[in-house]
Amino acid sequence: MSLASTAHNLVVLASEGAEQHGGNHDSLNPYLTGGGAFVILMLMLWVTTRLNRDR
Repeated sequence: MSLASTAHNLVVLASEGAEQHGGNHDSLNPYLTGGGAFVILMLMLWVTTRLNRDR
């Protein structure tokens, strides 16, 4: 099996899966997901900087 045929098979498989399930899930809002991830990362950065003070 060559790399080209493997890639083609993966593309066909992915396109069939998207047709069956309709693509993205309706309840996943990318702005809400990204904003939540950003807030969590900023909280983790803040905690790390508070714990990393020189004494």
